[in-house]
Amino acid sequence: MAYRAPLTNHHADGTLCPVDHKHTSSGKPLHTDCPGRAYTRAVCSCGWEKEESGKGYVNECRNRHLASHAQGQNAPSAV
Repeated sequence: MAYRAPLTNHHADGTLCPVDHKHTSSGKPLHTDCPGRAYTRAVCSCGWEKEESGKGYVNECRNRHLASHAQGQNAPSAV
């Protein structure tokens, strides 16, 4: 089974920020109808999840987690 852990961006009220809404690296909106990215979440198909305000940090944790699956670890610790 191939594991997946897509990244999703969310507004402060918890609603999903559409993929076509672009942001600066700090999360400020570049789309007129967007309140901005408050946090980014990654949820793996194995149940692992990570949620933080820093998109780069979440992506780094996500990559590390997916690499643990590639190495054969079925139950990696939450980072």
